[in-house]
Amino acid sequence: MKRIFAALCSLLLMCALFIPALAENAQVEAPGEGAASVSNVVSVKNVPMITLNNGVQMPQLGLGTQIQSLENGDLGVLNQTSREAVASALEAGYRHLDDAHGYLNERGVGQGIRDSGVPREEIWITDKLWPSDYGDVEHAIDQMLERLGVDYIDLVYLHHPAGDLDTIVSAWQGLEKAYREGKIRALGISNFDNRMDAFNAIMEQDIKPQVMQIELHPFAQRLETRALAAQYGIQVECWYPLGHGDKALLEEPLLTALGQKYGKSAAQIILRWHMQVGNIVIPGSKNPAHIKANFDLFDFVLTDEEMAQIAALNQDKRYYTSTPELLKKYAEMVAPVDEQK
Repeated sequence: MKRIFAALCSLLLMCALFIPALAENAQVEAPGEGAASVSNVVSVKNVPMITLNNGVQMPQLGLGTQIQSLENGDLGVLNQTSREAVASALEAGYRHLDDAHGYLNERGVGQGIRDSGVPREEIWITDKLWPSDYGDVEHAIDQMLERLGVDYIDLVYLHHPAGDLDTIVSAWQGLEKAYREGKIRALGISNFDNRMDAFNAIMEQDIKPQVMQIELHPFAQRLETRALAAQYGIQVECWYPLGHGDKALLEEPLLTALGQKYGKSAAQIILRWHMQVGNIVIPGSKNPAHIKANFDLFDFVLTDEEMAQIAALNQDKRYYTSTPELLKKYAEMVAPVDEQK
């Protein structure tokens, strides 16, 4: 069984390495000339750069900025906490920040960037459109830019495949327009693995996604979805990369033993595994010590045997379950983005 998992992982890694060639053959339309043309994101402190199917390069490791524990409280506290976390991350060497309308902290993230002193053009900023904004994408993007305090965004996702197909496709076409105007450097779909009719509809549009964000960790390695993404030259980015903090994963004997071998935590072993597989990974934290630890991944390399052992942990165990009822709720829910402080 371990040999089968190892073979599958090797095949997926080969696919990931072949993605630039797929992108070239597909002649994916490059982003338009505009504000985004000033971007100068490069590798800092050995973070690999992933080449997307439109030729744009993206840091493989970033900070997830969602702080779920504060979203239902004082948004001023949420945005101040996000501001401090972002500044800490950029000081530690991060140059990739993952945000969303639904995180309600775009103002805090933007202020953290300004506090850091790192030029905006050296930072990769990801944001996501909430489904209630799919009806007026142009306005939603302009408001997103205003809240972040920037002139362009590096990557924008459709956050969920919520709503009818016509609305989802129309929203994607709105992103294509912003992409051609140089307001966005790359386009993505998040959670579309949960609704294949929406995924297929997006694949029929003029500009294919550069990135697909899904739940992915050692307990749910998503081999079929990763292979599907590779087929289209789409990079995979992981949310819940540490299994939503599940103790069963973080205390898994294999991972703790590898941690002892390399002088690392189980979380660092998992993040290193993600990077060697080829996943884009965005662990989240508001704790400066954890933020630094999640970045400390570049002084060791897991062996092929160890990678195969981690591959064998796959249980197809997911912590988030999408349902038609939940997607309907998302389509109707208006995120209180204007209440950010």
